[in-house]
Amino acid sequence: MTRIFIIAGEASGDVLGMRLMLALRNLEPEIQFSGIGGARMAEAGLTSLFPMQELALMGLAEILPKVLHLKQRLKQTIEAIRAQKPDILLTIDSPGFTLRVLKAIGPGGPKRVHYVAPQVWAWRQERVKHFPGLWEELLCLLPFEPDFFAPHGLHPVFTGHPVLESGADAGDAARFHATHKLAPDAVPLVLMPGSRATETKRLLPVFRDTLALLQPDVPGLVPVVAAAAGIAEAVAAHMADWPVRPIIVRSVSERYDAFAAARAALTKSGTSTLELAMAGVPMAVTYRVNPLSAMMARRLIKVPHVAMINLLAGRALVPELLQEDCAPARLAQTVRGLLTDAAEAAAQRAGFTAALASLRAPEGTPSAAAARAILGVVAASTDP
Repeated sequence: MTRIFIIAGEASGDVLGMRLMLALRNLEPEIQFSGIGGARMAEAGLTSLFPMQELALMGLAEILPKVLHLKQRLKQTIEAIRAQKPDILLTIDSPGFTLRVLKAIGPGGPKRVHYVAPQVWAWRQERVKHFPGLWEELLCLLPFEPDFFAPHGLHPVFTGHPVLESGADAGDAARFHATHKLAPDAVPLVLMPGSRATETKRLLPVFRDTLALLQPDVPGLVPVVAAAAGIAEAVAAHMADWPVRPIIVRSVSERYDAFAAARAALTKSGTSTLELAMAGVPMAVTYRVNPLSAMMARRLIKVPHVAMINLLAGRALVPELLQEDCAPARLAQTVRGLLTDAAEAAAQRAGFTAALASLRAPEGTPSAAAARAILGVVAASTDP
């Protein structure tokens, strides 16, 4: 019986972890899991060592006040792994925490697999020299990553991106309209402010002021806010004074129904851009972080785009309005264009199809490909 200690540190990793747990169980029904995860991994049977949300921090200014607590959680995690002696330590993304765990466990413990390659190809590429010896296998979601990591002896394997399994393209627009009693001429605008409390705190006031500028020009405008599990109530509290009453969607299925009904979207960068692309929703990407974090990032970023869909397309397929450009006037102007320019919307959709094709697994689904790779590491470790 294979025992896996699995760690995810944020909402996107929680979803990846859930799909991976199900794929692993499909191949080995008796497999056992322990570790750290969120609500989605709990649905797949994981009892988390502590609340995953405690790890969902981003940016120097956000992390500094929590340093001592994070060190305590790191120690607790390492002690649990050493006590349980699993066959595999499987870490998912969240490199600020997971790579420290991998280093502390070292090669003398369980075999180590890291899922979602650290994005050092995007910024601070010199960090790659610190990775050799951290894992037995690196599972990559993006097609260009193995070529970057292989020369460093980091054992990369491209497994495809599990977003293709998400069902983001299978929402029901009619059901969304009926559920929320929307008029036939309603104009749903999806707003995705992120899964971290720090993200939503910065972006929601900007979205509110953007809507105030759009409302006079867009009759029937209906903002639809996707609220991540764990922070939905805080998100609702932030929107009490919005000029247009928003619809808050909490479940994954309702979010995908909203995508099907949406005329456009305004989203933070990340996996959300891939989900929206799957649903064919014209979008603009925006983000704002602490000014100190932004100043540091600008000096270190090595790629021409922030949005994942733009990186896959190799061009500015969707607008990116970041930091100073994450301002109500700029956002309102851009969203207005998405809602009124049919040619721009069609061009985005055509680009989405080509970009998403590059994310397919070499064989089967991405989660199944990742599960086979993980069990392959287990088999290799037990061969005489």
